[in-house]
Amino acid sequence: MAAFDEKEYTKSFDIKIWKRLLPTLAAYKWAFVGMLAFNLVTALVDVLLPLFQRYAIRNFIQRDTLAGLAPFTLAYLAAIVLQFLSVVAFSRNSMHIEMSMGRDMRRDLFRHLQTLSLSFYNVTPVGYLIARVMSDTNRVAGMIAWAGPDILWAVFYVLGVFAAMLALNWRLALVVILVVPIIALLTWYFQNRILHWNRKVRKLNSKITGAFNEGITGAKTSKTLVTEDQSIAGFHSLTGEMHTAGIQAARLNAVYIPLVLFCSSLVVALVLLRGGYMVTDRALEIATLSVFTVYAVSIFEPIQGIAGSIADFISLQASIERFTDLLSEVPMVTDTPEVVEKYGDAFHPKRENWEPIRGDIEFRDVTFRYPDGGDNVLEHFDLHIPAGTTVAIVGETGAGKSTLVNLACRFFEPTSGQILIDGVDYRERSQLWLHSNIGYVLQNPHLFSGTVRDNIRYGRLDATDAEIEAAARAVSADTVVAKLEQGWDSNVGEEGDRLSTGEKQLISFARAVLADPRIFVLDEATSSIDTQTEQYIQNAIDHLLRDRTSFLIAHRLSTIRKADLILVVKDGKIVERGTHLELLKKRGYYHDLYSKQFAEENAAKVWTQEA
Repeated sequence: MAAFDEKEYTKSFDIKIWKRLLPTLAAYKWAFVGMLAFNLVTALVDVLLPLFQRYAIRNFIQRDTLAGLAPFTLAYLAAIVLQFLSVVAFSRNSMHIEMSMGRDMRRDLFRHLQTLSLSFYNVTPVGYLIARVMSDTNRVAGMIAWAGPDILWAVFYVLGVFAAMLALNWRLALVVILVVPIIALLTWYFQNRILHWNRKVRKLNSKITGAFNEGITGAKTSKTLVTEDQSIAGFHSLTGEMHTAGIQAARLNAVYIPLVLFCSSLVVALVLLRGGYMVTDRALEIATLSVFTVYAVSIFEPIQGIAGSIADFISLQASIERFTDLLSEVPMVTDTPEVVEKYGDAFHPKRENWEPIRGDIEFRDVTFRYPDGGDNVLEHFDLHIPAGTTVAIVGETGAGKSTLVNLACRFFEPTSGQILIDGVDYRERSQLWLHSNIGYVLQNPHLFSGTVRDNIRYGRLDATDAEIEAAARAVSADTVVAKLEQGWDSNVGEEGDRLSTGEKQLISFARAVLADPRIFVLDEATSSIDTQTEQYIQNAIDHLLRDRTSFLIAHRLSTIRKADLILVVKDGKIVERGTHLELLKKRGYYHDLYSKQFAEENAAKVWTQEA
């Protein structure tokens, strides 16, 4: 599966892409109706205001009288007040659309991200997702809420002006209308070029966000490896590319907008020239020419605005594509409609229908290969793991030890064959049913920002403080709390950076214990901690995994000698299986691994003693 943002967004303007946004816009249909009405009223008043000038010239100036000035003034003030109120109304309306639509888009994306499979996150950088959820949604909501009304007003105003001019003098009006096809041709010529460079800017912006995220989260590694220069050089390269792309887009706009302005100014000159001759020939009133002059002067700004907004909307298509593509990303592992109907989904679980789980797991004729292709990792694989069995999976780094666990936990599904939980194909039950019964302790556990108590409570949100403290004591995580100034209410920092790796693992283990799952997975959970902490966890494992099905992905072979079954993985294949003693007697690959590691550990002890 390719990374999400490796996709190139190179389509020209496509109405089908905009239609994909309709479900998001549908919730605000009445707000858009209001926006349409308010813009129509505003444009209508703007078109009528110059006609007040024509009336004043004809009835007050040319007749040299002020008769009727009071009602004229009241009518003019009423028009201005109506204009003011309509502008305020559509501004409030647009603000509501922008804030609410942006909120809903971010909610929809974040909600959808919770449903995607782990394989998606394995290939998609965090920075890219942040750019989609924050930058693109803000841009789409802002453009729809504000550029949309600007275009509506401009279109209504231009059409209203054309109608007024045609009613006043169609011959002179034709001079002004000539600008429309010229601007249409300019827009058609420039739109693909502007779209290309703006898409490139958006893509580079995503890469910069990703690089910035990695630079901050990996600051400690960069400093210890003294790679600041390389990080800066890479970041400068990306920002330089974005600078170049941005300049190209700006240059196109710098040519495009003045061309529109030139065409509009040319029309003003033509109106004055042609209208002046018509006044001289008494074919046109001076009052009417004054209105045409106002229209000709004022019409270029909305026309220019339409052209500029169209250019912005063309570039906005890339953001819409990214938003809708991410929203339509299909999880690789999904529940069938029948399963969802019975058991619910992650957001609406029907726990009353969930069967209790014992933890009996069976791989029946399972063949599996990863979605990105390649050879089969498992072929016609059979394995029965009775409830309460401890299975250890060993092998060198990168051998593929996690594959079996990923399948058992349904992070991936078999290419063919079945995996049964308590005798039932796990695809006939919901993912949440299975995942709610799995306790997973990672080699590098993730802690959320918040207190120690809050992080343990994630194991079971309705747990009491007493239950949290009992779970912590069971795995000696209370020793971590005892060292902290504020005890259970101590903040662990971002991703738990105020704690050591061992301390984070103890907290993570307590969280898993609190969940009281029937299946435990320990992913090399004792490979990066000190001897004392390892002993704490090892003692807890012996007690807590009793009568539970458990998978131990182990690096230290000395920690899995008591396992009921050991699976030995090499080059993604299971090459040996048996107990510790059975595998040693075979004197095969496991024997070689164990002997090599035993020798390395003894050498390390001797070196430590001599030091």
